[in-house]
Amino acid sequence: MTSTRLPSSAKPGERDHRSNESLYETDFVEWIDKTAELLKQGKFSELDLENLIEEVESLGRHEKNALRSNLRILLMHLLKWQYQPGKRSNSWRGTIIEHRIRIQDTLEDSPSLKNFYPQIFDKTYQQARQKAAEETGLPLETFPVESPYASEQMMDAEFLPDE
Repeated sequence: MTSTRLPSSAKPGERDHRSNESLYETDFVEWIDKTAELLKQGKFSELDLENLIEEVESLGRHEKNALRSNLRILLMHLLKWQYQPGKRSNSWRGTIIEHRIRIQDTLEDSPSLKNFYPQIFDKTYQQARQKAAEETGLPLETFPVESPYASEQMMDAEFLPDE
């Protein structure tokens, strides 16, 4: 049996001494490991600051996008639940529960997003309304232009429309 070796410019047991900036482009995970090590050692002058700043900023965007996505899915399933009662299923109920949990977890991990949540609610509802129309095959006009649900109801584990 032949073994497969991955190509490397470093000798076995020796770390590649490529610049941290080029490492970002060629091996992201190694760049993360090296950046973490440089931070631990206090070697701030060796950090790839431009890419580090970009990655830290993207973490905030990721959290906001996750909140939007989970809220959109929750709203869409509540609309489907309300406007297609004959098709209600445990799967829909499970999706509603799962995305409520995800939203709650996100808000617990990043309490500052509680201020962001009301800012995105109306726009996210409009997106959920369109997605619900696509998924159900019902005309868009079936779903109210304004959300029939208060933003607080999203976190109410007992709330399901028309039950």
